[in-house]
Amino acid sequence: MDGWAVAGPGPWDVRESGVLAGHAEPAPLTDGEAVRIATGARVPPDTTAVLRSEHGRGDDKGRLHADRDLPHGQDIRPRGQECRSGDQLLPVGTLVTPAVLGLAAAAGYDTVTAVPRPRAEVLILGDELLTEGLPHDGLIRDALGPMLPPWLRALGAEVTTVRRLGDDAEALHKALAYSEAEVIVTTGGTAAGPVDHVHPTLRRLGAELLVDGVKVRPGHPMLLARLKENQHLVGLPGNPLAAVSGLLTLAEPLLRTLAARPAPEPYTLPLRDAAHGHPYDTRLVPVVLRGDHAVPLHYNGPAMLRGMAAADALAVVPPGGIAAGQEAELLDLPWASSGIGVCFT
Repeated sequence: MDGWAVAGPGPWDVRESGVLAGHAEPAPLTDGEAVRIATGARVPPDTTAVLRSEHGRGDDKGRLHADRDLPHGQDIRPRGQECRSGDQLLPVGTLVTPAVLGLAAAAGYDTVTAVPRPRAEVLILGDELLTEGLPHDGLIRDALGPMLPPWLRALGAEVTTVRRLGDDAEALHKALAYSEAEVIVTTGGTAAGPVDHVHPTLRRLGAELLVDGVKVRPGHPMLLARLKENQHLVGLPGNPLAAVSGLLTLAEPLLRTLAARPAPEPYTLPLRDAAHGHPYDTRLVPVVLRGDHAVPLHYNGPAMLRGMAAADALAVVPPGGIAAGQEAELLDLPWASSGIGVCFT
């Protein structure tokens, strides 16, 4: 603090020279001596406290007096206060935030070893998708094109490209064969319909299917494949809420692993209302958090985003459902801590 470095009890005789930040180590003080000091300066050896400027006054003999009690060590920042030599400042896998960069610099590091964000490419499939205006004549709005890039960024990816391929098998093959992204995310085309080209294209490329469908609703036709040693494809269903299921259960673990981040600790909350279950599959149901309970939301069908748009998390509902008051595992949504949101007016 700006003031005087003092030694022993007052009053003190004040040296003529002062101590400034960034200068050489000052000479030691003797008992009954003080010296002007600036914020951030090195404290002279044998200093017992720093008296703030607003708390000191001089007398007619030029001596310095304190207007209040001055505890030993007052306003002296000791060495090793935040960490000691050999301490681990942060665990491996910590996200490099601005504060992490500042901590590294303060601790004397010139460089840090970091895993870069995985590069992701989004391929939007389907001839029926519109990019503007109202749905009409069997055409529907593309909800995934606007939603996926910011969601993937919130999950830790660097989205390099968003491409619309329609239902063109050759275009899909070419896009996958020449992609340089570490993660490719496709939308739709994962089932076995006449224009579902994802499975045939993966077979044509010799890809390894790691996950080929899951027992979860919505989202059961999602898939995960390895195209090359360091390249994966996440195939999301075309229905929007089903695609969200795939994002949180396939894309998120994949991106987290590629970025060397630790898995979040699972947690549960009791449901305020009952959540209906599928007869034999797990359901993922949007919920809002209200105190120590989670409240299931309506509009949770595979094609619906109205519930998800208001949700804080997804509740994992086992086959048969969960009664009101019972605990449910929750999957957090990334935007609550990512800062990607804006407010409507």
